[in-house]
Amino acid sequence: MTFSSDVILQALASGILIGGVFALISIGLTLIWGVMKIINFAHGEFLMIGLYIAYFLITGWGWDPYLTALVTIPGLFLIGALIFRVTIRPILKDPTMNQIMLTLGVSLMLQSGAQMLFKADVLSVQTKYKTIIMNLGPVAVSLPEIIAFVGSVATTLILYYYLRTTDMGRSIRASAQNPAAATLMGIDVRTTYLLAFGLGSATLGAAATLLLPFYYTSPTVGMFLGLIAFVVVVLGGMGNFLGAFVGGLIIGLTESLGAALFQGSLSRVFTFGIFILFLLFRPEGVLARRRA
Repeated sequence: MTFSSDVILQALASGILIGGVFALISIGLTLIWGVMKIINFAHGEFLMIGLYIAYFLITGWGWDPYLTALVTIPGLFLIGALIFRVTIRPILKDPTMNQIMLTLGVSLMLQSGAQMLFKADVLSVQTKYKTIIMNLGPVAVSLPEIIAFVGSVATTLILYYYLRTTDMGRSIRASAQNPAAATLMGIDVRTTYLLAFGLGSATLGAAATLLLPFYYTSPTVGMFLGLIAFVVVVLGGMGNFLGAFVGGLIIGLTESLGAALFQGSLSRVFTFGIFILFLLFRPEGVLARRRA
């Protein structure tokens, strides 16, 4: 265990930066749950697809890493909308267990397909941004991590603004609150569900672009990041948009501090220990109000 003040400061800075990306990954999951009450266990695999798209655009076509957002965001929107329409929409009114088993099946299918196409290799990219380090006293952070945090905050604010101020955003929120009343008011609930699922998937396209300059991709990368997303959503409160962002920062900090203070796999104990404590003592989430 290491308790150097410099190490702790470095861990705090890194935790906040990566926590912003964890929050962005989780925003899409909490949006889908908040609108349709569907737990998408394929969420991490959608992110994996986005990472592969960005990787091949950079290595095969020579794109700048951050220009890949022009493809990953609309690409993930279309992929999410297609998978929703073909697989999830027909069972929206089925029991929850049917929905869980379906999304688990989609997750396994996407992961197995990636292993068949790309094998089990861990892939990463080397970019000019990786070598740019900013020093703030004893804390050193790379430019890609700063860009990822700023981009995550900006994407979250844009999505929040869209849902709060646009007609389609209001339609999505109305469909989430009362689908029957929304239908009576002339809202096409089926279309808003499709759009919500597509938007939730599109956020993963943005996250993939922001992550890849300092992260990696592999067929199983979605397992860990998907699990982190579920932890963040529970910590923030299921369906709570702002709570998901706060939960992402909490998990980012615990991941980073755990890695600094404990060796090897013990760092995960720190993260999931906090998760268990929240489940036991505040299951409604960090920002949710307790029910009387």
